[in-house]
Amino acid sequence: METTVRSGLEGVVAAQTAISGVDGQAGELTIAGFSVEELAPHATFEEIVYLLWHDTLPNAEQLETLRSSLSARRALPAITLELLETAADRRVPAMDALRMATDTLSLQPSQGVTEEALTVVSSCPTAVAAYWRLCNGKVPIEPRQDLTHAANYLYMLSGDPPGEEQVRALETYINSVADHGLNASTFAARVVISTQSDMISAIVGAIGALKGPLHGGAPGPALDMVFEIGAAERAEPYLRAKLAAGERLMGFGHRVYKVRDPRADVLAEAARRLYCASGDGAFYSLALHVEEVALRLLEEYKPGRHLQTNVEFYTALLLHGLGLETELFTPTFAIGRVAGWIAHCFEQQRLNRIIRPQSEYVGDRGRLYAPLSQRPATAIPTTHPAS
Repeated sequence: METTVRSGLEGVVAAQTAISGVDGQAGELTIAGFSVEELAPHATFEEIVYLLWHDTLPNAEQLETLRSSLSARRALPAITLELLETAADRRVPAMDALRMATDTLSLQPSQGVTEEALTVVSSCPTAVAAYWRLCNGKVPIEPRQDLTHAANYLYMLSGDPPGEEQVRALETYINSVADHGLNASTFAARVVISTQSDMISAIVGAIGALKGPLHGGAPGPALDMVFEIGAAERAEPYLRAKLAAGERLMGFGHRVYKVRDPRADVLAEAARRLYCASGDGAFYSLALHVEEVALRLLEEYKPGRHLQTNVEFYTALLLHGLGLETELFTPTFAIGRVAGWIAHCFEQQRLNRIIRPQSEYVGDRGRLYAPLSQRPATAIPTTHPAS
């Protein structure tokens, strides 16, 4: 029987979902019926969580109940803090620390699925902030229950209550990345939960997938490029040299979007407001100039490819404006995306069907086993990675 193998499952529809839809040709991202442009700049993150999990925006009572449930679960267990201290001593990457910290949440008394979901969403910002402070020789800051999810994260990082524009900027960011179709980390979460495993195991799997640089590691390099350019007059020669050498410009182009990433427009406006409020216009202007030159040169060097600014470029600009170091970019992404991972887990649980694709065997057949004494004394050359 003839089979068609699609490497990386590209083009394969593996699920139907009502959580989010991505139209790469039109440059549209729909989140539970709302365009990302309509939702991300206005909603609170708590509203996004409720929407993703219940397919409707909450009323005042429902929103307050969710806020209270989340804020009550922000403090980390003692064993989680001990693990983060050990990880900080060994300087492990922040995403590894988040993965390990999330896994320890399984040590708490048995919870229902919803309670596990609330605990994971609430604990992730605390774990990231605590780990970052430990890595920098500072004492972790206890979370506050009177602050919103976004405001509390910024507070735990710096110790200072954030301003309104800072909170709005971060909230817009984590709203815009809360879900994005069946990407690698979301698929990983759905595969794990489809086996009837637990919610925390599914989220640990998703964090492991997001850790990979092909999925969650690009915003930092996008910012590094702007820093390396340093001045407007250096943008064109710098970018031309990269393109002439066949290098990729980080923050431009997307595997799915063939036109401009809609999240880029949302974050561009959030970044503009943030930098206007902070008064740091010079760096913002430089970034805009780099974007303008990059788009012009990409059309020159790669005509017809329609390589546009993606979410990574303005993610880097916005998070830098909030005072976050590049090592925090991907963990902060995870703080937003965890809401979507959990929504997909709930959806997969309702489907109640294990994800079990087929593979096509292309190896040898008919080989005969030889006892150790009859095998060649010298090593047989092999191309298998495990060798």
